[in-house]
Amino acid sequence: MRWELDPNPSPGKVALTYGLFLALTLLALGVLFWAYGVSPLKAYGLLLSPLGDSLGLAEVARRTIPLLLIGSGLALAFRVGFFNIGAEGQLLMGAVGAAYVALFLPSGPWTLVLMFLVGGGLGAFWVGMAAWLRVRFGASEILTTLMQNYLAYYLVVYLVAGPWKGQFVFGFLYTDRFPQEAQLPRLGDTLVHWPTLLLGVLGAVVLHLLLFRTPLGFEWRVLGENPQAARYLGLKGGQLLLLAGALSGLLSGFAGVGEVAGIHLRLLEPAQISLGYGFTAILAAWLARGRPLLVLLTAPLLGLILAGGDALKLSLSMPFRVVDVVAGLLLLALIGAEAASRHRLVWRR
Repeated sequence: MRWELDPNPSPGKVALTYGLFLALTLLALGVLFWAYGVSPLKAYGLLLSPLGDSLGLAEVARRTIPLLLIGSGLALAFRVGFFNIGAEGQLLMGAVGAAYVALFLPSGPWTLVLMFLVGGGLGAFWVGMAAWLRVRFGASEILTTLMQNYLAYYLVVYLVAGPWKGQFVFGFLYTDRFPQEAQLPRLGDTLVHWPTLLLGVLGAVVLHLLLFRTPLGFEWRVLGENPQAARYLGLKGGQLLLLAGALSGLLSGFAGVGEVAGIHLRLLEPAQISLGYGFTAILAAWLARGRPLLVLLTAPLLGLILAGGDALKLSLSMPFRVVDVVAGLLLLALIGAEAASRHRLVWRR
């Protein structure tokens, strides 16, 4: 008896596996809620409550935007074989670029476009350094991009606590408010900055078409699936990796621009800019199986988990860490189901 890879699992097997893992997770969560003194059914209802009204759907959409932008870029990078773990830092660099344009350059109708260009460019440059180290010296991009997250974090802290701190800010670490020309429009009274949402949908579609409908995409897929075959065919693997990494950093930078220009309207401490979107988006990309278009499904799913966790905090006054356990178990179930569905148990002597 042994586990073997199942390269083509049937839809029925995939559905059964996901259903089983989700049932086990709901059982574990029920025990957790019961131990905390909360009715499991009530807690389950709150987790899904964002789907029941327009305000809740807006909260899901707000969290989906950065996950969609980052996740589609990471899906491409992972498919090519470039394991970018630094999207959180690239998001922060995008926020820095947007804040610089908004605060220190003359405002006008061009401001928002320039914010996306500079913010996205900084995100691409940030990951480009790690990609260059991979191509030139063989350095692991997992380590370099992970370390870059901390560099970006403390750069933002230095800026908001030092040279960029607001002139009329007392006791808080953030910059002055962005001018009106540097603020993204929203849907009604919600925090959904719709231009960034459209940009995320467009980015996922364009990357999917590039990956599966162009000669460049064919080269990317060959490089990701068989690097030796790519060398045999004479493909320029270094350039392909650099381009894929830069595109993922570009979209992560766009996510940072959206957060500061669409929600906060200023540069603030890193933990307030991002709720760990750069790391959560890794799951969105991984669950999409290297297909950027599927991130249109996985990103809202993870956005629902994040929004439902907030509902638990507000309605049941549950501790912050308990909510993290809830989200973590749900995400772990998705990961386990994905892995189990792609394997099969073989009975052999």
